[in-house]
Amino acid sequence: MNDIRRTILWVIFGFSMVLLWDKWQLHNGNKATFFPTTPAVTAPAAAGAASGATGAASVPVSAAPVAAAAAQGASAVPGQPAPATAPAAARERIEVKTDVYRLTFDSEGGTLTHAELLQHADMADKNRNFLLLDESAQRVYVAQTGLIGGGFPTHKTVMTAVPGPRELKDGQDELSIRFESPSQGGVKLVKTWTIRRGAYDIAVKHEVVNTGSAAVSPQLYLQLVRDGNKPPGESSFYSTFTGPAVYTDAKKYQKVEFKDIENGKVDIPRDSPNGYVAMVQHYFATAWLLADGTQRELFTRKVDTNLYSVGMLTSLGAIEPGTSKTVDARLFAGPQVETMMEKLYPGLELVKDYGWLTILSKPLYWLLDQLHKLLGNWGWAIVGLVLLLKIAFYWLNAKAYASMAKMKAINPKIMEMRERLKDKPQQMQQEMMRIYREEKVNPMGGCFPIMIQIPVFIALYWVLLSSVEMRNAPWIGWIHDLSTPDPFFILPLLMTLSSLLQTALNPAPPDPLQAKMMWFMPLIFSVMFFFFPAGLVLYWLTNNILSIAQQWIINTRMGVPPQFNLPKFK
Repeated sequence: MNDIRRTILWVIFGFSMVLLWDKWQLHNGNKATFFPTTPAVTAPAAAGAASGATGAASVPVSAAPVAAAAAQGASAVPGQPAPATAPAAARERIEVKTDVYRLTFDSEGGTLTHAELLQHADMADKNRNFLLLDESAQRVYVAQTGLIGGGFPTHKTVMTAVPGPRELKDGQDELSIRFESPSQGGVKLVKTWTIRRGAYDIAVKHEVVNTGSAAVSPQLYLQLVRDGNKPPGESSFYSTFTGPAVYTDAKKYQKVEFKDIENGKVDIPRDSPNGYVAMVQHYFATAWLLADGTQRELFTRKVDTNLYSVGMLTSLGAIEPGTSKTVDARLFAGPQVETMMEKLYPGLELVKDYGWLTILSKPLYWLLDQLHKLLGNWGWAIVGLVLLLKIAFYWLNAKAYASMAKMKAINPKIMEMRERLKDKPQQMQQEMMRIYREEKVNPMGGCFPIMIQIPVFIALYWVLLSSVEMRNAPWIGWIHDLSTPDPFFILPLLMTLSSLLQTALNPAPPDPLQAKMMWFMPLIFSVMFFFFPAGLVLYWLTNNILSIAQQWIINTRMGVPPQFNLPKFK
């Protein structure tokens, strides 16, 4: 029986480790745990050269659809002529402002190179806006499109920006930015970006005009290119996924590690009539969206040193001289607000990754969102959600605490017996079994009801860790941001005290080693809570307080007065 109890203790300990330590070690392969060194970005050789890939010309088109064209301006596509040298157009940067964005477009390719989110503050400097897309010496993260298949305009082609308004004025619902390429390979590309008020999905219309004398069959590529570094300012204490993701109906949501692209170990569907490609990071994402039914070829690729791409390629079919074809796409670039993403595209909300507990996390997020609408504060919504979960699991917890109360009632008898038979271990085990049988006590009765609830609370952990709504969300007083640690460590200290109080109220295990472990565990875990976001600590603190209250009430009702079992480390 002693071995069984020790095993149960380690099982609970293991679950707690999964919950609290799971994301402490960086899953991207870094050896360091605290304050890892961030690898430097290898800046592109020339401005806008996020596509320049060493040795890309040797990669066959069949292996990587945009490998040659998108990486070298289509000059290296096997069997295709180099693009004609277009009249030198002045390259320029066009800045655009709406109610949610400050954007910068590069006329080279009509590429979106800068996306500042005006309604989300930077974590390091709350006076600055959060920067999602950027192309600088420190970071590369851009959205590119272009044509391949015959020396056509690519994202390396300098285009002309059509004059027009550059700011969304009051009373306007949308703003359009139009780029026109010179004719290359007998094709002209007209790219129009349309940003709507309050929206984080940008419409991108590609009009392909055949200006030559023969039919052409170009292919349109849409790709996201970024460096392989973690986002600036992200906590190194716990790690969330950063990198490409692909969704199709066939294989659903698939994350792609940068190191798998590097090692050629990516296994995603090659062709699909649906789905999207995305770049994901904590709280934010970008994604290229095409209408369902449009056949597309999906790809990932290493572009340069510490530079990677994920994208889609779609065929336009034959375009006769003097005619044109249009492909409409959308670029999502914004916060991972689950309710918003669900409306934009099927499966897009999965970029907010809950892992294997999605089936539990999604309804928990829905309930949290409803509570926020009712209470108007995310901190109180967290408290309310934990309270509702406690009510839902009341009878299950009651059985666990009732079992613990029975164990506490017979604990003096067990301790006396262990002292009396300490030199006769076999007889001690038999006597202990007899006491449990006569008193109708199941020593594991307090463990199983709690273990059943563990997946629910792990799922809630991921909801709180993943929800962008927690960023810069205040609770009360000194808590101005539920996504960052408590600046005065008040919540972690209260959490530590509540954990120790819970331990003191539980029956002391007969085994002295187990008794010591029961006291060391909350102290060990409490160290991590000093680094955890305040919202997560609030969730655990609320859970502890409600558990203590429930345990106290049940013990009193069962005639077992609550008492504190203080540690003995002799």
